[in-house]
Amino acid sequence: MVPENLKFTKEHEWVGVDGEIATMGISDYAQGELGDVVFVEMPVVGDIVAQFDSIGTIEAVKSVSDFFAPVSGEIVEVNTALEETPEIVNKEPYGGGWFVKIKLSEPSGLDNLISPEEYNKIIA
Repeated sequence: MVPENLKFTKEHEWVGVDGEIATMGISDYAQGELGDVVFVEMPVVGDIVAQFDSIGTIEAVKSVSDFFAPVSGEIVEVNTALEETPEIVNKEPYGGGWFVKIKLSEPSGLDNLISPEEYNKIIA
C-alpha cells in the first residue's frame, strides 16, 4: 500500500504538499524495480522546473533512470543526505529518501497527478 496523503505520477514519483512547498521522491515500487540506488543526481537550488520535465537521474545497480518534477515551481531544497547515503532511497522512499522540495508556481498542476487508489491499481 502507498501512503494515503500523497499524490503520484505515472513515472512513479510521489509528492506531498505542505502549504506552497511540495516534497517529492520516488515510490517504494520504483525503488524496488530499480534495485540498490548508488547515486542520485539532483537539480540545483534555485532551478525553475516545469511539471513532468526531467530534473535529475537515479543510478542503481541495474540501471540509470531520469526522475521528473511532479509539479512546476522553484527548487528550494535538495536532500543532501543522499550524496553520502543514496541507499536511503531504498530504505525510506517515503521518508528520509525524499529528493527535492519545490515551491509551487502552479498549484492547479496537482490536479494532473494520480490518487493513491489509482496508483495502487497501476502497480498491482
